[in-house]
Amino acid sequence: MTTLSVLDLATVAKGATPADALADTTRLARVVETLGYHRMWVAEHHGMPAVASSAPAVLIGHLADATTTLRVGAGGVMLPNHAPMVVAEQFATLEALHPGRIDLGLGRAPGTDPATARALRRSADLGAEHFPEDVVELINYLVDSDGPTGHPAPVPGRGYLPQMWLLGSSTFSAQLAGMLGLPFSFAFHFAPALVDEAVALYRSNFRPTGLLGEPYVMVAASVLCADTDEEARWLAGPSALTVLQLRTGNLSPVVTPEEAAAYPFTDQERAVVRAATADHIVGDPVAVQTRLAALVERTGADELMLSTRAHSLATRARSLTLVAEQWGLVPAAA
Repeated sequence: MTTLSVLDLATVAKGATPADALADTTRLARVVETLGYHRMWVAEHHGMPAVASSAPAVLIGHLADATTTLRVGAGGVMLPNHAPMVVAEQFATLEALHPGRIDLGLGRAPGTDPATARALRRSADLGAEHFPEDVVELINYLVDSDGPTGHPAPVPGRGYLPQMWLLGSSTFSAQLAGMLGLPFSFAFHFAPALVDEAVALYRSNFRPTGLLGEPYVMVAASVLCADTDEEARWLAGPSALTVLQLRTGNLSPVVTPEEAAAYPFTDQERAVVRAATADHIVGDPVAVQTRLAALVERTGADELMLSTRAHSLATRARSLTLVAEQWGLVPAAA
């Protein structure tokens, strides 16, 4: 069976605090580890009331302390927001503290709106055009080398190499990941249209390196599983409303299923939500497994990463439990 992993955004529910969200993500990491998932990533977002994972390196250290075997990492760090050497120091430190368990996924999007991006970078230069050079610079800080590299030597740094990934929702990072010989994760959960082209370009451009000998593809999917299709659709209501909020800029913490069901959608808003969530995988365990297996068949993915946005920790944990049982990661509960 294809490897399964988890993406979590430290979801802030309506009526809760960011501290509550971070505590819930820590609890979820322990559940994920017990269920046999391979890795758990958190993603860098800024200025979003529903997302508390704005500082992945800090949160990853905490999650690694709270678990023992689970790989933990960033899916991802938005590299244009940071100096490559700072990211190298942070993740080399994490790797030194938790050897063999740290992942560093790199993205070139800002993870926020333009005004917040400028506040993060203290510059009008948003930096995405330098992404390829910044990725290479970051790798050179971390790869063990016997000779001079022309770069400063952070401590911890060379020799403390997390597993490095490129993330993408288009073809740009797919080609770059192939050329640099890095594993590639595609964001099917919010940009499904280009998955086939991106994965094909990654594989066709792949060049083996000391970091990776063969192409390795992970596809991230939005998944919510419950005991019945009807319950799953009900519990997915808050996530659907969040999708609409992202597209209209009317951001808020994640509401309850009852509040989502009571929202007065216009016909136009319903059409937006239907289009945006058409590839979300929502249903009972058999239905979810069937669609996940179809996604593997379509993409040839080596690994799937499940993103479950819901109002409560209990819903997220139950969804991941049902998927793990159906997938055969753990025995089904009696």
